Amino acid sequence: NPMTHPTRLRPIVPDGLHHSAEGGQIMGMSAPVAVTTINQLLALPNDGMRHELLDGEHVVTPAPALLHQRVLMQIVAALQPQVARHRHLELLSSPADIRLGPKTLVQPDLFVLHVDPDHRPEKWEQAGIPVVAIEILSPSTAARDRGKKRRIYQRAGVGEYWIVDLDARLIERWLPSDERPEIVTEQLHFELPGDVRGRLDLRAVFRG
Repeated sequence: NPMTHPTRLRPIVPDGLHHSAEGGQIMGMSAPVAVTTINQLLALPNDGMRHELLDGEHVVTPAPALLHQRVLMQIVAALQPQVARHRHLELLSSPADIRLGPKTLVQPDLFVLHVDPDHRPEKWEQAGIPVVAIEILSPSTAARDRGKKRRIYQRAGVGEYWIVDLDARLIERWLPSDERPEIVTEQLHFELPGDVRGRLDLRAVFRG
């Protein structure tokens, strides 16, 4: 898949894990090495899990379910033609290493970057802040995506944050200053840097 790359992940130590109140698993102090910095996170070997650092908190998420990936591909199919018309935008998916602060590295399910078309980033540390970040909810990530991760995205200045709720068949659309999201059930209209306007037909996404 051209939108993914191998990521450096760590074997899970079962007795070193506990669950966060906001979803997902957090590496506990009984793990051999506590991961609290981006450099430590990037040094982890591959274990097939998704590892993120949220304000210094190491969070581990299992591989997504089939339905999650099916909806992800529907969104890619809908957005990619719109984004591809603009050389200064790029649609990508995780695994990724998006840095939003000295102790924050995230892996959004999908995201749009604003890039210099003549000097596209070659390393993740050059990627900058996404103009759109998209997370598809799963039972293990829902509380975290709506809570801590949402606050991190808003604080970092991510232009638009879309939370895709598969059960309710809707998207919660957050802008940086929002205290409550816009709830979208049919057509999501968006505007990106460079006076780029587009839309996402949620009925088609969920029907697919």
